Amino acid sequence: QVQLVESGGGLVQAGDSLRLSCAASGRSFSNYHMGWFRQAPGKEREFVAVIRWNGNGYYADSLKGRFTISRDNAKNTVYLRMNSLRPEDTAVYYCAASRTGWTLNKPNEYDYWGQGTQVTVSS
Repeated sequence: QVQLVESGGGLVQAGDSLRLSCAASGRSFSNYHMGWFRQAPGKEREFVAVIRWNGNGYYADSLKGRFTISRDNAKNTVYLRMNSLRPEDTAVYYCAASRTGWTLNKPNEYDYWGQGTQVTVSS
């Protein structure tokens, strides 16, 4: 069992940066692939980024270059650094953990989810 708690969201202006954190409790954090998804009102949950257990990161094509995912296994924490934020980045951001996912860009590949943290970008 893994519990995930996101933090770091808030209200920012366009062009600002934020770093989201996701703290995991439970065993074997380093064995999990860790992903970030987001969901805007009225839209489906969409893939943002994933960092595999070996440290390799992958991103949604539209977010490459602005977002950076990283992990600190000693702290059981995964991060999402978001730069040059835009109003369209406004959403609830969710952290998720997967043991055996393959493409890892679909919500159904993940076993555990956090409660989400709101990010609002004003223009």
